[in-house]
Amino acid sequence: MKFNTSLRLSSMMFLEFFIWGSWYVTMGTFLGSNLQSSDQDISLAFSTQSFGAIIAPFIVGLIADRYFDAQKILGVIHLIGAGLMFFLFQSQDFSGFFPVLLMYMILFMPTLALVNSISFNQMKDPAKEFSVIRIWGTIGWIAAGVLISFLGWDSPASLKDGLLRNTWLVSAIFSGILGVYSFTLPKTPPRAIAGDKFSLSEALGLDALSLLKHRNYAIFFLSSILICIPLAFYYQNANPFLTEIGVENSTGKMAIGQVSEVLFLLLLPIFFKRFGLKKTLIVAMAAWAIRYVYFAFGDANEGAWMLIVGIFLHGICYDFFFVSGQIYTDSHAGEKFKSSAQGLITLATYGVGMLIGFWAAGQISNYYLNSENLHDWQSIWLIPSGISVLVLLFFMLFFKNEEINQPE
Repeated sequence: MKFNTSLRLSSMMFLEFFIWGSWYVTMGTFLGSNLQSSDQDISLAFSTQSFGAIIAPFIVGLIADRYFDAQKILGVIHLIGAGLMFFLFQSQDFSGFFPVLLMYMILFMPTLALVNSISFNQMKDPAKEFSVIRIWGTIGWIAAGVLISFLGWDSPASLKDGLLRNTWLVSAIFSGILGVYSFTLPKTPPRAIAGDKFSLSEALGLDALSLLKHRNYAIFFLSSILICIPLAFYYQNANPFLTEIGVENSTGKMAIGQVSEVLFLLLLPIFFKRFGLKKTLIVAMAAWAIRYVYFAFGDANEGAWMLIVGIFLHGICYDFFFVSGQIYTDSHAGEKFKSSAQGLITLATYGVGMLIGFWAAGQISNYYLNSENLHDWQSIWLIPSGISVLVLLFFMLFFKNEEINQPE
C-alpha cells in the first residue's frame, strides 16, 4: 500500500473512533449530572448501541453493499451525525435526548463496518496491513479521553457547571470533518453483483447458524453472549463510578484500557500460539472477574492502584476473548460463511448479549442507589464479577480442547 493511501486510511480510523470515544465513555456521567437521568434511563441510552448493532446489517447489506460507494455513504452518515450530535449538545431532558441518540446509533454502528470495507478494498494483504491502520482508531479513542480530562470537563467542579455537555459539540465538529473528508477517500464500489437478490439471512449472518451444530462452537457462542452481560457493566458504569467516588481525570485514566488493548493485541499471537485457544479464553474471562473485584474494593485514595489495575485489565478482557473468538469463528466458518459468521457473532454479542447486560446494569445500579443519590458500588461490581465466574466455570466444564489454525 502506498504511504499516502495508508495515511488517509489511518486518518479516517482516527477520526471514526475519536468521534465515538469523545462522548461514549462519559455519557453515563453526563446523563446523571446534566440531565438528572435515572439509572434505568442511562441503561436505555447505552442500549442504543445494541439496537444499532442489530439494525446495522440491514443498512450495510441492503444499501452499502448493493447501491452506493462505501466512502460516500460514510460521508453522508457522518454529516447527518454531526447535526444529530448538535441536537444532543442542546438537549435539556432525557425524553428529548433518547430518540436523537437512538437515531444516531442506528446510523453510526454501520460505519464501523464501512471503515473496514474502505480499508480492506485498498489492501493486497489485509492480514499484515490492517492492524497498522486499525491501531489509529484506538489512538483516536485514547486521544478523545485524554482531551476531555486535559480540559477538565469530567472534574467535579466542571460537572456542576455543565461543561461535560461540550463533549457532544466536539463530536459534532469532528463528525462534520470526517463527513467531508470521507468524500476524498479512495473509491470503494458496492460489493454485490448487479442482479443478485438481497438475502436477509445472509446480511444478518443467520445462514451461519449451521456452525452451532458443532458442540464446541455452540458452547463458545453461548459463552460469548453471556460474557457480554458483565462487559456492559464496564461500559455503562465505569465512568460514573470513578466520577462519583472522586477520581480526578477519570476519562483520561479510562484511556489506559485502550492503551492495554494495543499492548495485549501485540501479545495475543504469542500467548495464543503457546497456550492455545481454550486457555486464552479462560484467561480473558478470569480477568473479567478479577477486574470487577478490584473495582469493588478500590477507592480514590489508598486503593486507587486497584482501580488503575482494573482498567488496565480491559486489554486482556477484550483482546484475549473477542479477537481470539473472531479467529476461532473464522476457522470454523470456512470460505462460504466467513462474512456471515462474523456478522452472527457480532449480532449475538454487541446486539443480544450487551442489550441484556445494559438492562441488568441499569436495574442493579438503581437497586443499590440510596436516598442521597449515591451508589453502593461494592455490591454493584461484585455482581458482574460473579456472573463472569459462572460463565468461566460453564466454559471450563463444557468446552473441550481444540486445535485451530493459529494467527501468525
